[in-house]
Amino acid sequence: MDTMLASDLPLPRIGRGKVRDIYAVGDDRVLLLTTDRISAFDVVMAETIPMKGAVLTQISAWWFEQLEGVVLHHMISADADAIIEEVPALQGHRADILGRAMLCRRTEVFPIECVIRGYLSGSAWKEYAQHGTLAGEKLPPGLLESAKLEPAIFSPATKAETGHDENITIARMREILGGEVASQLESMTRAVYTLGEKISRDQGIIIADTKFEFGRDKDGRIILIDEVMTPDSSRFWGADVYRPGQPQPSFDKQPLRDYLDAERRAGLWNGEAPAPPLPASVLEATSKRYLEAYRRVTGADLEI
Repeated sequence: MDTMLASDLPLPRIGRGKVRDIYAVGDDRVLLLTTDRISAFDVVMAETIPMKGAVLTQISAWWFEQLEGVVLHHMISADADAIIEEVPALQGHRADILGRAMLCRRTEVFPIECVIRGYLSGSAWKEYAQHGTLAGEKLPPGLLESAKLEPAIFSPATKAETGHDENITIARMREILGGEVASQLESMTRAVYTLGEKISRDQGIIIADTKFEFGRDKDGRIILIDEVMTPDSSRFWGADVYRPGQPQPSFDKQPLRDYLDAERRAGLWNGEAPAPPLPASVLEATSKRYLEAYRRVTGADLEI
C-alpha cells in the first residue's frame, strides 16, 4: 500500500486538515480521506507514516460498529468497494481510497472538542501540578501524575484550526451551545468513553483520555462524527506496564516526538515549520506503533 501525502479525488474538496481531506458527496454526505500525514508540536511533517491513514480510518470504523445502539454516528461505510458503488465518480480511484476513506453523513459540526479524561496526564497534569485545577476548576489535592480519575472528568475545549485547543469550563460550553445541547454532548461523551474504556481494558489497553466531535444531521439529530478512539485522538497505554506517579509509554507518535525533542535540545530545530528531515528508522518505528495500536484495540492485525 503506497503512502499518501495529499489526495486528489474527482469530488469537490471542502476541507483539508492536518491529516484528513474532506470531500462533498452531494448535499448530505461527505467523504473523509485520511492521508498518511503526521504532525507533532503543531507542525506537519514533510514525510508520511506508512499505513497511518488506514489505521486511523479502520480503528474508527471498528469503534463505530461497537457503538451501534449506544449513540448515533455518521459512518455509512469504510469499505472501498461499497463506497465506489455509492459514489460512481470514484471508479478508477480504488487504490487511492482503499482502507483510508469513510463515507459519512454530513452534519453541522459543533465548535467544541468533547474531551474526557479517565487519567491525569498531559496538559491536564501540567495544569493540576501548577494550580491544582483543570480548566480553572479545582481537583482534589494530592493526585499523582497518571492517576486514575473516578469518575472520569469531562473537560471540553474550543476547536483550533491551528495550534492547540483551549480547555474551557462546562459553564463556558453551556454559554456557547446552550444548556440542553451541552448536557447531551456530555452524556454521549461519557457513554462512548465508558464502553470504549471497558472494551479496551479487556484487550490490555488503557484509554487514558480521548476527544470526540459531534454534529447535527439534516434530521436534527446529534450524532458522533470524525474519528473515534484512535491513537491520534486518544492516549493509549499498555495496562500491563501502567504505573501511576510517572509518565506512561503510549501507542502513538512517541518515536517521532522523541526524535524532534532531541533535535530541539541539540539546537538543530527551533520548534517551528519546517521540521527537520526524518530518518527512515523514525518513520518505521512510528508506523509500527500505529499498527500495534490497531492490533491491541481490535484484537486483529490490520488487513487492507
